[in-house]
Amino acid sequence: MLYKKLSRQFYNQKTLKVAKELLGKFLIHKIGRQKLVGMICETEAYCGLNDLASHASRGRTPRTEIMFDEPGHAYVYLIYGMYYCFNIVTERKDYPAAVLIRAMKPLVNSRGIPFGSVQGLQKASATPLDGPGKVCQYMRIDKKLNGIDLTGSKLWVEDRAVKIKKFAVHCSKRIGVDYAGKYKNKPWRFYI
Repeated sequence: MLYKKLSRQFYNQKTLKVAKELLGKFLIHKIGRQKLVGMICETEAYCGLNDLASHASRGRTPRTEIMFDEPGHAYVYLIYGMYYCFNIVTERKDYPAAVLIRAMKPLVNSRGIPFGSVQGLQKASATPLDGPGKVCQYMRIDKKLNGIDLTGSKLWVEDRAVKIKKFAVHCSKRIGVDYAGKYKNKPWRFYI
């Protein structure tokens, strides 16, 4: 079966569209000979300088510089001094927007071991990694991957032809952004 790595053109679309279309796609992190793989099942969109929930609302800083770069790069940051969050930069260069990967289902073999550890059949785990910190722990994503090009060969997203029916996609307000004024209730969180 052929898997298609998402191109820069995919990420160079409106952030809300990318956030929805990432559902059912697979995040892959290649570490040596091992590949950690998981199906994305929850995302949140952060759109532009006016979005008070976005780090970019404070302007261009060393931390947010990657959000102003071309689409298809990773924006990784630390929260609470202990958890990493993985975002994908979207839209055009110099427009700060990104999609946070909030949850995913890890791909495991027939013995329940993460795919890439041993040979075996692949299946999506019944237990999702619910929370961006858990996603990064499982996928071994940390600050060293901040800015990495997601069209490269170390960390990327693939389309594996999983079809998500429209009625299966839900949206709600984003989590943990009560400080964001009128932006706290934007229905920019998408999940299966």
